[in-house]
Parts: sequence; C-alpha cells; structure tokens
Amino acid sequence: MAFFDYETSGPGISKHAPKKKGARLFFDILFRRFWQLMGINLLYTVFFVPLMLTLSVISFFNNYTVIIVLCVLLMLTFMMTIGPATAGMTKVIRSYLLDKHTFIVRDFFRAFKRNFKKASIIGFLNCLIIFSVYASFNVYPVMAAQYNTKIFFVPMTLTLSIALIALMMNYYIYLMLIATNLSLKNLIKNSFALSFVAMKKNILTTLAFFICFAFMFVLLLYTAPLFMIIITIFPAAFLCYVTCFNSYPVIQKYVINPYYTSIGEINPELIEEEPSEDEVIFEDRGGEEKPIEKRKKGKGKRIS
Repeated sequence: MAFFDYETSGPGISKHAPKKKGARLFFDILFRRFWQLMGINLLYTVFFVPLMLTLSVISFFNNYTVIIVLCVLLMLTFMMTIGPATAGMTKVIRSYLLDKHTFIVRDFFRAFKRNFKKASIIGFLNCLIIFSVYASFNVYPVMAAQYNTKIFFVPMTLTLSIALIALMMNYYIYLMLIATNLSLKNLIKNSFALSFVAMKKNILTTLAFFICFAFMFVLLLYTAPLFMIIITIFPAAFLCYVTCFNSYPVIQKYVINPYYTSIGEINPELIEEEPSEDEVIFEDRGGEEKPIEKRKKGKGKRIS
C-alpha cells in the first residue's frame, strides 16, 4: 500500500493566492526558518559567555581583589554588548518577517556595529532594571519581616511594575532602533507609548515570555543537561521572533507608515516587488495548470 503517490500532481500554487495571516503565517515562517532561528540563538548565546565566566572567576580565584576586578570587567562587558547583540538578532529576524533574504552572520554583526552606541545604553539600562528586581526580591521581604510591617511591599510592587513596563518597551525599542533613525530619546518615548497602545499584543507576547521562562526553569530543575542544550539553540531567538511578529506591525502602523504619509510616499515595506515587463522571461502559471490524470494500471503484454 503506497502512502505517497508521485504519479499525480495538483494545479500548483498561484502567485496571486491570498497571503497567509495570523497563526497560519506565524507557524509558516517559524517552520520555514526553524533551523536559521537555531543558528541565530547559538550566535546570540556567545554574548552570554562573560556572564558565565563571572561564575567561574568566583570559583577559581581566592584573592578577593582579583575576584572583584574580574567580575566587574566581565559584567561590564556583558552589559555593554548584550544590547547590540539583541539589535543584531532583531535585524535578522525582522528580515524573515518581511520575507527578505539575509545572511545571518553578516547582517547580525552589521546591525551590531551600526547600532552599538544606542543599543549599549539600552542593554545597560535593562541590566540595571534586572538587578533592581533581583534586589527587591531579596531585600524588601526581609525588611518587612524584620520590622513586622507590609509597607516595604509598596516599593517592591513599584519596582516590579516599572520592570513590567520596561519589558513591554523592549518589544518595540530594538525594532525601532534597527528600522528607523530615531534618537535615543524618541526611541524611549515611542516604545513607552506603544507599550500601552497595543496592550492586547503586549499581553500575548508577555504570556509567551512567561511560558517559555517557566518551561526552561522546569528543565533546569529536573534535567540540567537538557536545559544547557536547549538554551543555546532555542529560547532567545524564538522569543525574539514572537516579539517581532506581534510588535512590528504596530510599529509600521503608528511610526513608519505615518512618516511616509507625511512626505507623500508609501512605506516600501508594504509594496510588493514586481518585475517590469522587460524583465519577464518566464511567466509563473501556478494555480492554472490542469492536474495530470492518473494512469490506469493494467497487466502488460508479454513478448515471447
């Protein structure tokens, strides 16, 4: 019994067929670019090496002064490079959404260098916010128990609220960084506004972040070796892809399209590239061919 029949064919796919949208488009791009996303994640993970080396320094050195100096240098290196690395990853994945050809390493480091100054500041500020959240979880509950008052949970809640807003701002700030020429001040201002304007999309993206973090945390608790493998090839690029898919249309609608409208032009990203008549050599007739009829199988004549 044959599972695949190669003797018949369908009409093909027309180039004028309606484009996929929503979940169908999301999974179509995800499956087509799955291996490239793994490669991007692997490249992005390299920039976490200074952070991992910080733990090694604490384990291998006994001199307190040496430990402090090396840890500070490694942490500063991480804080200054993680932003440009995120900009590079965002640049490549945005190209996938726009269905543009891209070379991962070349375009990654091109965006890394081009946006280094602004992205470094953004990455540095993000790290400070993460440190603040970590400190709030370790300081305020202890102080509340020590002084037997819940008043210390107020600054803790405030810190977490600021961190949540900063997280949603990150859904837009790197995309605008690599797609526009806005100043750092306007990048922060626009990302802050969009974090409230597109709340539905932001909630979906945030939900994806929490699910992914919970999944990786469970792996870390129960299967650390598998966690180490997966974290190098999957979560960062996948979350960046989810962010770009949900947030870039919002940026097009509220930032990019209004700019081109103000100068009397159409956003080039929304214009489908069609070859001119002089350039057409072969015409795509996908969707117009008649299916090949299946031939009836019969016993052939034997020639003796």
